[in-house]
Amino acid sequence: MSIESDLVFYSSENGDQWLLVGGHDGSTVRHQPNASSGGNPRDMPLEEYLPREQNTPQGQALRTLLQAHGHI
Repeated sequence: MSIESDLVFYSSENGDQWLLVGGHDGSTVRHQPNASSGGNPRDMPLEEYLPREQNTPQGQALRTLLQAHGHI
C-alpha cells in the first residue's frame, strides 16, 4: 500500500487516534494519544503491529483497511 499522507484508521472514544504512516522504508503505525493525556506519539513498524494488536479494535480496523485494499 502506497501512503502519501498519514491515514487515520481508528479513533477511540477518548480521542486517541491510530494512523497508518507511509515512508520509504515501509509503513508504520502511529498511536497519537489525546491531548489531555499528555502522552507522546508512538510509532511501530506495521509488521510488528499487526500480530501484536490483532485482537484490539484498532488492530481489527487496520486489518479491515488492508484487506479492503488487497494487502492481506
